[in-house]
Amino acid sequence: MSTLVAVLDAQGRVLYVNAALENALGLSRRMLLGADFAALFGDPATVQTALAAVRAQDYAQMRCEAALRRPQQEPLPVHAHIAPAEHAGEQVVELWPLLAQAHQDREERLLEQAQANKELIRNLAHEIKNPLGGIRGAAQLLQLELASPELAEYTQVIIHEADRLQHLVDRLLAPHRQPRLVGDVNIHEVCEHVCRLVLAEHPRGLVIQRDYDTSIPEFRGDRAQLVQALLNIVQNAAQALGERMAAGDAQITLRTRVARQVTLGRQRHRLALELHVIDNGPGVPEAIKERIFYPLVTGRGGGSGLGLPLAQAFVQHHQGMIDCESRPGCTDFRILIPLP
Repeated sequence: MSTLVAVLDAQGRVLYVNAALENALGLSRRMLLGADFAALFGDPATVQTALAAVRAQDYAQMRCEAALRRPQQEPLPVHAHIAPAEHAGEQVVELWPLLAQAHQDREERLLEQAQANKELIRNLAHEIKNPLGGIRGAAQLLQLELASPELAEYTQVIIHEADRLQHLVDRLLAPHRQPRLVGDVNIHEVCEHVCRLVLAEHPRGLVIQRDYDTSIPEFRGDRAQLVQALLNIVQNAAQALGERMAAGDAQITLRTRVARQVTLGRQRHRLALELHVIDNGPGVPEAIKERIFYPLVTGRGGGSGLGLPLAQAFVQHHQGMIDCESRPGCTDFRILIPLP
């Protein structure tokens, strides 16, 4: 179980804790048995009051928020649910880490946001594309009627800009148009391919560290889409490391792990691929941190703001998602994809 569970006797002493609670506290079951449960919290009085209310049958159950004290670690904020156990006087306490709940809520928001973006982009792109064709065609016809080469330069500007916008629209629609070519994918082969491409573009001042879990199995997916998704993220990281490259200490780390009991889109998966792209750059600007997966949002001059939304769309085609944690000196993009 991922839920932290304890069973208490009539005096509030620990009769049983599950492995999840042992791991969260960093203490063994042997050390916890017989301990005063409320004393494990930063504010024991809140927990004692809730336990006493259920024990006295003032309430059938109680909920409260508290923080578990952990040796040599930060306190862990939790939501506690207290209810009577089967045996008289005993109580069952279930604890849910608030950080995990906040993270799950954020993932759901990202998925809902991506779905809304998809509909908006599709509709907007089609609305832009139709008049663009008319503008370009009219400029071509006008150019044929113009006798002056100087005036023809203006029609060339119109045609060039129409083509540029057409290319932008095509990129916006790319995830919805491309057919998926599903086959067996080795994620480390994908990582190595992306590393070669990025290092060829940035041969000096950049080091890419590999930290692979080679036990990760192959899975069914579209290799080309996954290459493009990872390439967009790694290229973004490399472009953010310009000053570090000049100093010669720019670093990107690709780390693969297996995550267990992962919830994606309200669906529980027993195993998932967890791929981290970590760089030591300046971090995502605070002003756009919550909007980096929105189309056309970029913190870099000359950026299109399409790389991350396209990467998110391609990963979501594999029932996965991308999230990001960033601070100056460490930006971590995490790709999660369910494994069979």
